Amino acid sequence: MAKEIERKFLVLDTHWREFASAGATFQQAYIASMDDRSVRVRVIEGQKALLTIKIGRNALAREEFEYEIPLADACDMIKQAIGIVIEKTRYEVVHRGFTWEIDVYDGIYRGLTVAEVEMKHEADNPALPDWLGPEVTGDHRYSNQSLATEDLREEIGYGISHPA
Repeated sequence: MAKEIERKFLVLDTHWREFASAGATFQQAYIASMDDRSVRVRVIEGQKALLTIKIGRNALAREEFEYEIPLADACDMIKQAIGIVIEKTRYEVVHRGFTWEIDVYDGIYRGLTVAEVEMKHEADNPALPDWLGPEVTGDHRYSNQSLATEDLREEIGYGISHPA
């Protein structure tokens, strides 16, 4: 059993791009969604597919199980998804010993950019890059599960009038 421990932030500007890896496009959708658990399918670069199960209510740490699955199965699951299929490009930036994943959303959430840092321990205190905005760890509006199962464009202010 793997534990996912992460913090999440909005991104203020594009300074992170000068340190970023090449991005990978993601298409992801939720097959099942409850308050304390979810089943997600993700297609990466149209070539690799993952099925992920997350369990737990803690905003900082949850149990996570992830498995590679056949691409054709993932594409079939996406067609049967609950709600909205999330489209985004993920970049990675290493900053002072921690890897930050920056998700630049497309589709209905075009313009939203969120950074997550995964930690080994809940007590870890990664140095925060200057391009980060407010922390949104635990704010359900910025969880991919909520973005997919609810239309939050008006509530978060992205995807309506913000260009990428």
